[in-house]
Amino acid sequence: MTARRGCTGRILHVDLSAGKLWTEEPPEGVYRAYWGGSALGVYYALKLIPPDATPLGPENVLVFAISPLTGVPVAGNSRLTVTALSPLTGAIGDSQSGGFLPAEMKFAGFDAVVIRGRSPKPAYLWLHDGKAEIRSAEHIWGKVTGDTEDIIRQELGDPQIKIAEIGPAGEKLVRFSAIMHMTNRANGRTGLGAVMGSKNLKAIAVRGHGRAEVADPDGIKRLISITMDRIKQSPWAQSLSLYGTAGTMSYQNKIGGLPTNNYSSGYFPKADAISGERMRRTILQGMETCFACPIACKPVVKVEGGPWKVDPRYGGPEYETLAAFGSYCGVSDLGAIAKANELCSKYGVDTISCGATIAWAMEAYQRGLIQRKPEDGLERLRPHFGDTASMLRLTALILTRQGIGDLLAEGAARAARSIGPEAEELLAEAKKQDIPAHMPQIKRSLGVIYAVNAFGADHNSSAHDPSYRPGLKKERLDRLAYIGLTNPQPVSVLNDEKIRFALRTQYFYSAMDTLNVCQFVFGVGSQPFGPKDLVDFARATTGWDVTVEDLMKLGARRVDMMRVFNIRHGVGPEEDKLSHRMFKALTGGPTDGMKLDEEEISRAVKRYYEMAGWDEDGVPRLETLRKIGLDWLG
Repeated sequence: MTARRGCTGRILHVDLSAGKLWTEEPPEGVYRAYWGGSALGVYYALKLIPPDATPLGPENVLVFAISPLTGVPVAGNSRLTVTALSPLTGAIGDSQSGGFLPAEMKFAGFDAVVIRGRSPKPAYLWLHDGKAEIRSAEHIWGKVTGDTEDIIRQELGDPQIKIAEIGPAGEKLVRFSAIMHMTNRANGRTGLGAVMGSKNLKAIAVRGHGRAEVADPDGIKRLISITMDRIKQSPWAQSLSLYGTAGTMSYQNKIGGLPTNNYSSGYFPKADAISGERMRRTILQGMETCFACPIACKPVVKVEGGPWKVDPRYGGPEYETLAAFGSYCGVSDLGAIAKANELCSKYGVDTISCGATIAWAMEAYQRGLIQRKPEDGLERLRPHFGDTASMLRLTALILTRQGIGDLLAEGAARAARSIGPEAEELLAEAKKQDIPAHMPQIKRSLGVIYAVNAFGADHNSSAHDPSYRPGLKKERLDRLAYIGLTNPQPVSVLNDEKIRFALRTQYFYSAMDTLNVCQFVFGVGSQPFGPKDLVDFARATTGWDVTVEDLMKLGARRVDMMRVFNIRHGVGPEEDKLSHRMFKALTGGPTDGMKLDEEEISRAVKRYYEMAGWDEDGVPRLETLRKIGLDWLG
């Protein structure tokens, strides 16, 4: 396949064990079926990872993938998906990030990088203008992310090189390690940084001077021309430019939806102290952006006074991070949370799982389920909710696997199961992945998605319940109608129509993760661009006669491929559930006494199976696979 219509037509394969690299040029049918991003990553995972593979073994395969849309200068397109067998969940691992590296990968001439094996010694990959090589990383093994980037750029003689790297946490196989780039953009969830560490792969450095080829340049120009007007008219986009996702903190707390004290409450009395508004008034330095995007939603903070200094190079905390290290742990010190975020960016871990694991450990300590020992590394500290010093100390111990941090680096679910049933009752997780800061107690359909989602609890795998409530503006209703949703429901219900909403939006969001577009720019809610705009973008880039329903089928294809992958690897319907904490009554605030009903969630999961065309055990039926072009998996 020649380089045209958004694709370079080239997939780089790397065998680190043998030290070999080769380029595949897939037929156009592969691109038409899987496009790129997440679906392409799962396609290679299904083809190449054997059922008896272990996440940290050389037989695991790590895929970095972009899409035909990547590198086209329309807002919200510079996303990267990484896929592998997850060390955290034991299921398919999937994670997205933004920044400038995805576009650079397109300019360097590759649509994906497929990595297998394990290097005998620490190594990094160097991709540049259609060429690739394996280089020694022995001199940077053990370095934090910022130092790693500095050394590689100096070594290769180009300050514009974009680098994806792991920090010391990934090297030490912390199970929720992240893959970082620009030192503050993270492929954070599902622990794929540990897969890089297990392969002795420190980094991927990328530089290219090509450009994305498109089928309809005038169509792309039209999309670019309306970008600024749409963004100016979008209150959501304007809020992102001011606060990032941290701007949602106050609202979440107001409605009782801010996870607090290890998910035992939805209300944090000190939320104002860690809000986006407070951050903007105090430590915010500015906002960074991604390739070709004028929104600029990535906060950069700096702290000079007080007990903690925070380097702006490592960005700043988003809503999920503020919640995980803040309200989850009962901590209201904004500077301390910014410091925890900096440490996670330096050492390379997912802030959601790190903060959630610490919150679980605080409660386990308080209940006497974890006994303090001289060797646990806590010195005179006694972890409890609201204990800022213990939050930061536990963060440091996890990142270096020292003392009690060695246990917690396995993730809260594994740590709890090593202790016993009482510790497990304190977990807030699904498929061993910690539940993010969007509470299923008040977003019921999201609870179903947390339960069935192939790579564990994830708040970006579907639209949230308020997006389908009665009384929405016509523009929002029209967007929902494009994906077959015309009967909005009250936020609090979990009926068949709400389950259908969960499934249909999951398919659309699945397509967005495959096209590698940003959910802050494209979506079915208040984003500047809707489903029709995404179709226009895809058509203008590829020249393919794409419809919204084609994208929905693409999304379904990716969801079902992930399901089949999990079944092959022993992750079945018994894992489609939420942990005990979700069915225990919340305390305090507007959601006091609220809880999920276990039978209702179980019934909803079964109805989801039916609507998805799966059998009663959650296995995609052969006729379902055939309808979406996956008969080869039957």
